[in-house]
Amino acid sequence: MLYLLDANVLITANNLYYEFARVPEFWDWLLHMGEAGHIKLPIEVLEEIISGTDDLSEWLSQKENRRSLELAEDVNITFVQQVINKGYAPDLSDDEIEMIGRDPFLIAYALVDPAERCVVTTEVSKPSKQRANRHIPDVCKTLGVTSVDSFHLIRALNFSTSWRP
Repeated sequence: MLYLLDANVLITANNLYYEFARVPEFWDWLLHMGEAGHIKLPIEVLEEIISGTDDLSEWLSQKENRRSLELAEDVNITFVQQVINKGYAPDLSDDEIEMIGRDPFLIAYALVDPAERCVVTTEVSKPSKQRANRHIPDVCKTLGVTSVDSFHLIRALNFSTSWRP
């Protein structure tokens, strides 16, 4: 399974659970899993994080770290349109498109092979939300894409603080 990470996964990990200085093993593990082809970040997600000014942005901007985690493929625009039209709404306004941000790209990369690709996000399902307010797990469900949370990823790929490369 290839796990495609939403920006909020790394942001939340750094801010709440696995700060660089406290749990450097987590960040080494991420790079190792990226190099092994189990975890990747689409360019749209990378750009979102790198545009910041914090230590996460700085870490991900490092050439070797970026290379390890970047998904080396172009998005299928037809899939992006499918995600927007079927997952959100076919008649979104420009403001709504701006509101959903880069999420359709992330989900579109998973649509390439839904049996072998999974979206990882900290967002939780809220089926009552409509249009641009829909959450990633609900959009994924509509499109037949698996989505999981960060803790599922950690269990599935067996992260622990005793992990060593």
